[in-house]
Amino acid sequence: MPDRRFPIWRSRSGRRSSISLSLVFATAALGGCSGGDLGRTRQDFLNDDMHRWIGAEVTSSIGLRASQFQLTDGERLLRDLAYPLIEPPHSRPAWKTVFGDYKPLPSPWRQQVVFDRTTYGRTLIDEPHRSHSSRYAQLIEDVRDDITRFEPFFAAAVRVIDLDRKRSASLAHISQLSPREHADAVARMQENSLIVQWVQQCLERRISSYRWALERLVLQAPDTMAADADRLIGELAAQTANPPVAAQPVMSAAVSARG
Repeated sequence: MPDRRFPIWRSRSGRRSSISLSLVFATAALGGCSGGDLGRTRQDFLNDDMHRWIGAEVTSSIGLRASQFQLTDGERLLRDLAYPLIEPPHSRPAWKTVFGDYKPLPSPWRQQVVFDRTTYGRTLIDEPHRSHSSRYAQLIEDVRDDITRFEPFFAAAVRVIDLDRKRSASLAHISQLSPREHADAVARMQENSLIVQWVQQCLERRISSYRWALERLVLQAPDTMAADADRLIGELAAQTANPPVAAQPVMSAAVSARG
């Protein structure tokens, strides 16, 4: 019979200890993690200003400087609520979603790759599912999540953009306003406006992707659940077409939703 015993090592004190191979492998795997414990997002990412980079990314992508002003509570909330809407749905494997894989995303003005509206649908169809009904359920859940996120984000956007209009009007009346202060104020207003535009563009792209996915699901596996999915996509499209706030365009950037 083959010897299945694990190797026994002796410590300097003379005591014997048995270490299983599984423990060795687990230790090695954990030692190679670049993130936090068990691969979760590192704590240095988890702070009040963890989404501050969104403003710097969106301005630098079109050659503008980022503001050096501290974020207000409303501006911080705007960035926190924007991130789930600008990150493509299911853009990360499930295990990375669980253990954490937080990464800054490039703004649409920086991206060189043409938007492919079929990516979401192909992923939804190709991934293993117990039944076609679960694919419809996933699509419905994703659209409903976006609808749920829509109102909180744009409520925050309304407040921030309204305050920016007041800030802009006050610039001419502030005493001893330095060029640096004026530049930072203008840069912050540009950041906030561009973030709202970024989210609007992402929502338009998601709607296009959701419709392509639904069409292919109906083609491959017709189901009465398609009516619910179509209704929700239409609701999200109506909200996106009529946002409660229209950010002043900093630059024109046409986004094609056709793949």
